[in-house]
Amino acid sequence: MTALLLKADWPAPAGIHTAVSTRLGGVSAAPYASLNLGSHVADQPACVMQNRERFRQLAALPAEPCWLNQTHSTLCVDIETTDFSASPPNADAAFTRIPGQVATVLTADCLPVLFCNSAGTAVAAAHAGWRGLCDGVLEQTLARFSPNDELLVWLGPAIGPSAFEVGDDVRTAFIARQSAAEHAFIAVAGKPGKWLADLYLLARLRLQATGVSQIYGGGLCTYTDQRRFYSYRRDGQTGRMASCIWLD
Repeated sequence: MTALLLKADWPAPAGIHTAVSTRLGGVSAAPYASLNLGSHVADQPACVMQNRERFRQLAALPAEPCWLNQTHSTLCVDIETTDFSASPPNADAAFTRIPGQVATVLTADCLPVLFCNSAGTAVAAAHAGWRGLCDGVLEQTLARFSPNDELLVWLGPAIGPSAFEVGDDVRTAFIARQSAAEHAFIAVAGKPGKWLADLYLLARLRLQATGVSQIYGGGLCTYTDQRRFYSYRRDGQTGRMASCIWLD
């Protein structure tokens, strides 16, 4: 690990690799300073291209990341059977069993989730904003693995439980799908109808409900760590970070 790059802290089998960018070490100017990897945020395209190449070299990626056009959906694509040549496919998660294919999601407060099986033969990455998480993007990603797979999951940098204020609609939507979700919301004093939501806990609850027990990460807050992370909720106009996973 370097100051410019994070890796998943989990007991994944040998041959599985991860890389998570920070906002540090790039060429973009404010408000995207500096390692913005998002091509959809009005940053200069030449800067994004240079940043992506810097990230690829820093992370020693075996290939160009399989970028997605994320729409807060629950769609998980199989990289092997998806055409990435023309434009990024509309999806919020990607799965692969093929070595050298880099499953990748972009975030700036939403929760990046990395998956692998204990056999070291399959990996996936998912983008879980509150809407996608609530609607089932994690479950759709898990469905790509074989039923008998023992899975490990890592929760990457996202807006933390002390910063993510939501309304009654968000809380109600989660509880309607899983009653235990009520434990992930704390009422905001002096603000009726407002709640602090714990994305990490919400993700753990959904994963545990599917039988996943090996869940790691979930302790990095994008909102409060302004030096290292982009945060859409904090800054509005901002860059994006990448979370990647691949097989040898």
